[in-house]
Amino acid sequence: MDDLDPGMLLELVQQSMPYGKYQGRILADLPEPYLVWMNGQGFPEGKLGRQLALLYQIKLNGLEYLLEPLRKGNIPHIH
Repeated sequence: MDDLDPGMLLELVQQSMPYGKYQGRILADLPEPYLVWMNGQGFPEGKLGRQLALLYQIKLNGLEYLLEPLRKGNIPHIH
């Protein structure tokens, strides 16, 4: 992941999946097996693909706790 946009983490807990089996589900709530499958298939092009790849890495490495403050609206100020 090159040049992580800090706002991308916030988007993971706000944006919903636009299509497919999990359409309408918040990206951060996508099940890990789905992300593993999608990783094997290849993530889509563009911003959604970057978001899903980031979420895959977060879940793969057990870092979901990083998203919890954002879910609760505790948004740090980034300079």
